[in-house]
Amino acid sequence: MPQPLSTKENSLFRQVIRYYEDKQYKRGLKAAEQILKKNPKHGDTMAMKALIMNQQGKTDEAFALGKEALTADMKSHICWHVYGLLYRHQKNFEEAMKAYKFALKLEPDSHQIQRDLAFLQIQMRDYQGYIQSRTSMLQARSQVRQNWTALAVAHHLAGDLSQAEKVLTTYEDSLKSSPSRTDYENSEAVMYKNSIIAEMGDYQRALDHLESIAKYNLDRLAVLEMRAEYLANLKKKDEAIKAYRALLDRNPEHPEYYNKLMDVMGLDANDQSARKAIYDEYAKKNPRCDGAKRLPLDFLTGDAFREAAKKYLTLMLDKGVPSTFANFKHLYVDSSKKDTLGSLAQEYLDAKRTSGDTSSSNGDALKGEPAGLYFLAQHFNYHLSRDLAKAMEFVNKGIELVPDSVEFHMTKARIWKHYGNTQKASETMEQARNLDLKDRYTNTKAAKYQLRNNESDNALKTMALFTKNDTPGGPISDLLDMQSVWYLTEDGEASVRNGNIGLALKRFHAVYDIFDVWQEDQFDFHSFSLRKGQIRAYVDMIRWEDHIREHPFYTRAALGAIAAYLGMYDSKQMVNGVNGSADASGDEAAEKKKAAKKARKEAQKVEREAAEKAAKQDPNKAKGAAAEPVKKDDDPNGLRLAATTEPLVVATKFLAHILEFSPKNIDGQVAGFEVYLRREKYLLALRCLTAAQAIDASNPAVHEQAVRFRQVLNSKLSSLPSKVADVAKSDFTAIDASTDLKKYNVDFRDRHKDSAPHVVSATKASKFLGEDQKKCEKDLRGVLDLESANYETAAEALGLLMQWRSSEADAFKKAAYDKWPEVTIFAS
Repeated sequence: MPQPLSTKENSLFRQVIRYYEDKQYKRGLKAAEQILKKNPKHGDTMAMKALIMNQQGKTDEAFALGKEALTADMKSHICWHVYGLLYRHQKNFEEAMKAYKFALKLEPDSHQIQRDLAFLQIQMRDYQGYIQSRTSMLQARSQVRQNWTALAVAHHLAGDLSQAEKVLTTYEDSLKSSPSRTDYENSEAVMYKNSIIAEMGDYQRALDHLESIAKYNLDRLAVLEMRAEYLANLKKKDEAIKAYRALLDRNPEHPEYYNKLMDVMGLDANDQSARKAIYDEYAKKNPRCDGAKRLPLDFLTGDAFREAAKKYLTLMLDKGVPSTFANFKHLYVDSSKKDTLGSLAQEYLDAKRTSGDTSSSNGDALKGEPAGLYFLAQHFNYHLSRDLAKAMEFVNKGIELVPDSVEFHMTKARIWKHYGNTQKASETMEQARNLDLKDRYTNTKAAKYQLRNNESDNALKTMALFTKNDTPGGPISDLLDMQSVWYLTEDGEASVRNGNIGLALKRFHAVYDIFDVWQEDQFDFHSFSLRKGQIRAYVDMIRWEDHIREHPFYTRAALGAIAAYLGMYDSKQMVNGVNGSADASGDEAAEKKKAAKKARKEAQKVEREAAEKAAKQDPNKAKGAAAEPVKKDDDPNGLRLAATTEPLVVATKFLAHILEFSPKNIDGQVAGFEVYLRREKYLLALRCLTAAQAIDASNPAVHEQAVRFRQVLNSKLSSLPSKVADVAKSDFTAIDASTDLKKYNVDFRDRHKDSAPHVVSATKASKFLGEDQKKCEKDLRGVLDLESANYETAAEALGLLMQWRSSEADAFKKAAYDKWPEVTIFAS
């Protein structure tokens, strides 16, 4: 039984709640202690104290006290509600929902509990549960428009569009007076209803509804765009043409308006003159409009393209627009346009040199001849038209003309990067940075190039120029707070190359956690968006959040983490005598330990310098008295992460999101096979292999994995459970069980003998099948003689030789250096 409180203590308890809501945690704790002094088993007070302690960072103590509060009063909705809040804070949403539902049974009329439950349901995408909660909230407070809109959103996200529209219509019919013309919430709500009608495919009704609300709607652009779209879908040609022309009159730079206008006009895709006439009309109306001049280059061909491209290119280079090449490079997929643009830029440069034009001296360094040199340097540096020697020639001429040009130095750094010379690339980008010390972009690029050259310490110092360095933990702490995903990923990859696996894992896990934060950040918008009436943006956000881990940044960091964990697992197997001797990785382990020790010292040094700097800036600042406690990282160098005993289990955590959200990413499927094969989850490995074959059956890694899977299947089929064996036999058809794998692999290599990546893949398969190592080393050595070989493939081959501890590694490295003398990894 709960302990009853006196009138005075009841008043004090209400103060505890108010203090918590006002974030006056110390006062709230003090008031709770006063109540518990006389009523030590009062469950509600214990629960509120637990909630306050949780906000102060005492999570474990708060949970213990929350459980104790439940023991004292199992029938208190406050205790159950608080218990749910504690679970929500720990991101255990399933348990939080259970606690909320139990609290709601005890107190069905609690709007607060119902609201918290509803937010968790939409966060977890429990649409049916969300519909029920929103229906209950609407029945309790039907006069509030937000409740009607939220229920409509619930039906919409659940896929019941007609019911969503019905809810919104019911509310509109219940209004006794028309909303104000300046009512933003009403304006957005009726537009949201219109978008639902359109999503149902009933464009005529959507158009009629839009016409009825258009006059007083506050989002004028959205009305015009939706009206044009509906007219186009309804094949009302003349009206649709007028609608898109009205949009172009508002914004003649919008490419989509031109495309849709020509679609509704019925212009043939091959009728270049008619299509260009549309652009010429708007270029004449708006002489400063760039889109009307540039966009025709997308569809023009032959002499028409050459004429238009020459006019536009000359205009841009005369004006000295640095982004000119960026506006053209999407055209390079067409080889004829690529060649035309290269020759036009050369003609422009020759003409400027012949005429002795000195316009470049009139303020802008990239006008005239320098602009032509800059364009050609980028042209020959681009991967579809790459000739690095010519690119370097043009960029050096540009630097002679304009020695202080940041753009030329940055381009030169990119050329060195494509050569594979990360050292010179880093040095050149640093020169570019020093030409404009106030430019954050060049600062960022310099740090990135330093990381590519494995200069992690220098990169952090470079980034520190634009971070808050007085924060505890130094610049890296601020980069984590700013969620600088690119830096964390690059630093993680650099740490792998430096042998500091612990720090690499730390960075990759930080990226994983940032995506978790982005996932959780939507929680506040479930309330905010409804309160502010931003419904269409809210629905778009929900749908975007559902695919957030499709982002390339997540995939890249996750693949880096998976590769690191696979390396850890394989090293451990070698130490245990599997596929190698116990002494094989002793030197490597010692190097890793040395690198980790160095990183730990560097981190301590950075923290010490940051603390000293903060003390110098404000020596009179009170230390720690009123400040909130700073959460300290107990594992700044990732040593605990590197010490995991289950690397494959952790790797699976990263892998799961790639396979779910990026199933067409072949690198993800290849990584999935490697993880599941080692975990002896053969059907899951087969699923990844089958998916990879469907994406690109000619991929070299797919061949190697297919050979390995058939070999493993042949050797372990008898020991597998019968159902697993039957599925594996029926589904794996790439290589028959009776196939001679060595002959199959040799045939594959012979078919692809001119392709360096395929030869490397076949050699890896040969080694797995028990081929003599000397023979495999010879095959890898032959990769350097292939015309298709590039330095990336050679680096992979070198990595294999070093992994096999081959005596040929040094000779291979020297031969690779002779072929690619600029590549940094072969030089040292």
